[in-house]
Amino acid sequence: MSIEPLSWGRGSASQDVGLGTPALGTPGPQWSAPARSANLETVRTALTAENSLGVVITGGRGVGKSSLARAAVTDLGPEVWSLQLRSGPSGSTTPYGCLSFLLARLPQAYMGSPTAILRGITSLIRSDAAGRPCVITLDTSGPIDELSAGVLLNVLLTGTAKIMAVAPRISDLPADFHWLLTERRLTEVRLSNLNELQTRQVLLSLLGHRVSASLVTTYHRMVGGNPLLLKALVTEQQLSGNLVLSDSVWTLRDKVVLEGAASLDDIVRSRWSRETPESREVIEMLSCARRVELCRLTTIYSADVVADMEDGGLLEIDDSDHRWVSLREKYIGDVVRTWLSIARRRELRALLLGGVEPDPAGMTVEELMAFAAWTHECEAELSPALALSAAEAAVQLFDPRFALTYADLLHRGGPEWVPAQRQKAAAYLQLDMPDQALAALEDITAPELDALDVGEYALVVAAKARVMMRLPEYRDNVPALLDEARERLAAGTPADGTLPAWPEPAAAAANRVALSGFEYRAFTGDYAALIPELEAAADPANPDTGYRMHAAILLMTSLVFTGREMDALGLMRQLGGQISDASHVVGLRERYTKESYTVLLLAGQWRRCLDFLGPQSADEPYRLPYGNASSELGAGIAYVFSGRGAAALDLLISAGAQLELQPVQTALRFTYAATALAYAQTGNAAQSRKYLAKLQRTTATSSFADESIIRFCALVAGRWLNDADAVARLKESARGHMAAGRHTLAGVELLAATVNGSDADFRLLEDIAGHRQGPLAEISRLIALGTRTKDAKTLLAGGELAATLELDAVEARCMALAVDFARQDGDSISARTAQARLDILAATVANLPIVPSSGSPLLTSRERQIARLAGRGASNRDIALEMGVSVRTVEGHLYQVFTKLGVTSRGDLTGLV
Repeated sequence: MSIEPLSWGRGSASQDVGLGTPALGTPGPQWSAPARSANLETVRTALTAENSLGVVITGGRGVGKSSLARAAVTDLGPEVWSLQLRSGPSGSTTPYGCLSFLLARLPQAYMGSPTAILRGITSLIRSDAAGRPCVITLDTSGPIDELSAGVLLNVLLTGTAKIMAVAPRISDLPADFHWLLTERRLTEVRLSNLNELQTRQVLLSLLGHRVSASLVTTYHRMVGGNPLLLKALVTEQQLSGNLVLSDSVWTLRDKVVLEGAASLDDIVRSRWSRETPESREVIEMLSCARRVELCRLTTIYSADVVADMEDGGLLEIDDSDHRWVSLREKYIGDVVRTWLSIARRRELRALLLGGVEPDPAGMTVEELMAFAAWTHECEAELSPALALSAAEAAVQLFDPRFALTYADLLHRGGPEWVPAQRQKAAAYLQLDMPDQALAALEDITAPELDALDVGEYALVVAAKARVMMRLPEYRDNVPALLDEARERLAAGTPADGTLPAWPEPAAAAANRVALSGFEYRAFTGDYAALIPELEAAADPANPDTGYRMHAAILLMTSLVFTGREMDALGLMRQLGGQISDASHVVGLRERYTKESYTVLLLAGQWRRCLDFLGPQSADEPYRLPYGNASSELGAGIAYVFSGRGAAALDLLISAGAQLELQPVQTALRFTYAATALAYAQTGNAAQSRKYLAKLQRTTATSSFADESIIRFCALVAGRWLNDADAVARLKESARGHMAAGRHTLAGVELLAATVNGSDADFRLLEDIAGHRQGPLAEISRLIALGTRTKDAKTLLAGGELAATLELDAVEARCMALAVDFARQDGDSISARTAQARLDILAATVANLPIVPSSGSPLLTSRERQIARLAGRGASNRDIALEMGVSVRTVEGHLYQVFTKLGVTSRGDLTGLV
């Protein structure tokens, strides 16, 4: 019986009643698709291969299975007919459940037997497809009855359609599908949660602008790379106003708070409903405590419950000695915590502590922060010792607002109040509020200062000196402050004049005041005169570890500024091996990281600077934390120092967007200066001037080291923009640095200023190089000598040395000059070598610091491609066939290549391009 005359509707998506979700193939956001290109290609291959019956997409809830299926259907286009089927509700065994809407369209004549139904549905699918290939998308959220499975198997084996099944696991599919997978007639595509790079790709694609690294890292860690949760989180954060577009960069205004996040709340409640009462209690405990030692958790709850939760993917246990247990998906704890009443939080806290408050001396800074946050959320009283320790931990973790919150819990008159004022001052400095920091310290009265022991007194003096350095009107008063402190400490010495020895408190206090004196002189740039005193203080025989290590770090910085770059690098390596042993010294690791970055930058080791900005590991705990504005800013500055402005721009723009929301003026000035230089290096004069103007409008007091780098970036940006005044100021500054013994800064600035320098400039550059160490000094000497004597080979040597440091702009300068001088001398080999290097550098140096005066431009991409093929021995005809052009076109391009590179045969091209 023919069924063609029947008026059956085309398609099935609209008849998939009761589902409340968009049909596959309809327009709409495909949330995880941007990061699934490899998976999409596998699905496409399985659906189009001749011997394949289709594909099975498996994975946990929310990983993007349906999004991938929708993307695949869209990718197939209108020439493929798609049909969506869904299994019935869980527990349902209704015959032909997933085919019910097709069954309803069959004439009564086809309802007599299973065989007739099978033939009728098969014919109906062919009729709907109208001669086009057909793909059935099957969503197996519930079981598939045997009769439906039999029809689907027949449809596949008769070639009527191919299938794209979506299921959590292979075991959720009918048994016949297992056989097809075993026989490789079906392909499995297993999806897991996104990694951090894929999370970034998704956010970039769907938010439509740049995204900051801190945003990517925060969201990825919160949802564990789950695309469904990521979508819900982004939606909630946009609605709350915490996810904002700042200067064309999506970033976070503040910490992520999930209270009131309705869509995430629904997701968590759905999962919560499937957990046992015991598991829910464990989730409540960990949502408040953040993490608990395994031995303590199994004492409170059954070990079997904890083991089952770990097996089920709810918990993760780290490999440390404490065996910390935490929720694998952090967002669950953030949401569940909002459900709990104050009384319940206090009950859980009391249960975990067992009536014993923890000792802050035995807690890490992260543990202190977590415990303090929990106590604060419970509205319970935090002991003064714990409040002070939490404030100190918050300062170390650069969370100044939390530090102020905990410091304010301490009241005047208690022994912790003065130390709390010090932490308040440190927090205000992090917020770039030096006036408030000084006010916090000035609030300590003279009688209160007199009542302090010598150790705490020295720490207050050191904190006050640090604040006063940041206030120009008070900076010159720092030496007097330190002299007064020395007099007070000296007044406490015995009558016979015997000086206290380590580890007496008075000796430690004297060292702390002495260290403040070193810090003040380094802050003002007095490095050369400071070195002998720092060398004495950093003597390995010095028993005061904190004093010795801090002095050694200051020595490292002083050495690099004064031309002893290799000595500084050697000391940096030596200290790197000692940092872990001195982990008890507050602030040491952070200072080492910052100063090491400066040492590497000034020594020309910009690539190694990036190593300090990578993911933190247990083996290298002194790295900067990954994914925040400081690491993006640091990486951007490293790139501009190498001459790679194009690579720096995204990082710097992202850092600037974050810093403008929570302004820290010194960091903003770094960002504006470096961004101006990056734009200048790429030839974008308008944007470069825009950021130079921003820099001029942003005022802050910085250390000599920080201000030197800011000023250098700004002046070199001006030099790239052909600003004669910037060049003059660079030369003047270089002479000032040389007079003060800061030979590294003098050499770096004069090298930048002498792109079109005089003989006198180059003789001075050679002289400065003679006072320095390391490859960057040798590069400067070779450039000065080669330019002054017009020696191409010397400049080639300088360029090769610059290439080892990947200083692209410096290398390009050497090669451009070498091209001219070699051609003037008739040295065709050197000219070809230099021109070939320039051609390669075109990929990273968009705007050359010097263009060869011979007027020989770099090869175009087409010329470069033809030259490579010709250099490998390909004939003109072979090249024409390879590139799809005429032989005459190839000949014309080769003529241009030979002219530009100064060669006469194909053999000369080998190794040049």
